[in-house]
Amino acid sequence: QAQLVSSGGGSVQAGGSLSLSCERPPLPARTDCMAWFRRTPGKEREGIALHDFSGKVSWFAESVKGRFPISQDGVGNTVNLHMTSLRPEDTATYYCAATWGTNCASYNLRPSNYGFWGRGTQVTVSL
Repeated sequence: QAQLVSSGGGSVQAGGSLSLSCERPPLPARTDCMAWFRRTPGKEREGIALHDFSGKVSWFAESVKGRFPISQDGVGNTVNLHMTSLRPEDTATYYCAATWGTNCASYNLRPSNYGFWGRGTQVTVSL
């Protein structure tokens, strides 16, 4: 799997905020969207957010909807996941990933459909 450059994460108390950033792969790699997954011990990676680089489509899991908005820089090379109102159950290792074409549909949001991955970033939310 090709590597994405990612940053952010850390530790915060419940109710606080953290941001994760991820860079779009440079050309000639074709990518049409970026997604965020998270994994807790003993569980599979869960897709929580999806962002189309055209800016027209975003999707969020119910567990984060309204709390984790996504922004994209003006050039379109960096996508940010702004995690607000964090809860202890948001504690996980977070991954950004990118793919293209029909893989970008929300019903195709699963790790096997993504060929570009960032390194996992730990987010810890304490009471």
